[in-house]
Amino acid sequence: MGRAFEYRKAAKMKRWGAMSRIFPKLGKIITMAAKDGGMDPDMNPKLRTAILNAKAQNMPKDNIDAAIKRAAAKDLADIKELTYDVKAGHGVQMIISCATDNNMRTVANVKAILVRNGAEMLTSGSLNFMFTRKCVFIVDKTTNMDIEELELELIDFGLEEIEEDVEPQEEGEDINILRIYGEFTSFGELSKGLEDMGINVKKATLEYIANTPIDLAEEHIEELETLIDKLEDDEDVQTVFTNIN
Repeated sequence: MGRAFEYRKAAKMKRWGAMSRIFPKLGKIITMAAKDGGMDPDMNPKLRTAILNAKAQNMPKDNIDAAIKRAAAKDLADIKELTYDVKAGHGVQMIISCATDNNMRTVANVKAILVRNGAEMLTSGSLNFMFTRKCVFIVDKTTNMDIEELELELIDFGLEEIEEDVEPQEEGEDINILRIYGEFTSFGELSKGLEDMGINVKKATLEYIANTPIDLAEEHIEELETLIDKLEDDEDVQTVFTNIN
């Protein structure tokens, strides 16, 4: 989504961590992963990844353990993953990823936020041709890392592309990282390949990436940030993907 958004998101995640507002969101993902694939992280790659991402946001171990145990509760509400296609102003398109135990509540809340901010919900699947779903792994780029060799090692695991980037820091120098992309169906294989190579994954996600990203003027970016902030403040909204470059 661009460097400005990375700074904004990093700052917001830090605030959420301090206020423990992000932990329920992370807990939902952990619970869903444990319910779907079992409560043993060693046997459940999806759960292992969810725990990894939670730890990256400084989620306490007790919270993680509680989220895993919640998957075995007999009275556990059925949490489902939903996506909404959205058209915002200035040619911006969005896919909103949610995790909810109440579809009616979530769609009502999301629609209300969109209407108040000049955006509208589209028919489900309307943006399928505008975005491609990918698995994305972020790892630190070390000085002794050979990118070409890494590509050769991972191509059999479903690698599509490796992109060098920097991770913005509020204080100190930016950190050099690699973004490793593959088809979303290759998530498990790529995860295993990186693990077998002893490469520490900082973050692993499934993302909707715009096929034709657009650029926005600064004032329009600020307007979009306001909308994204309000959406992400909703307890059921996990991630907002856009076609912003």
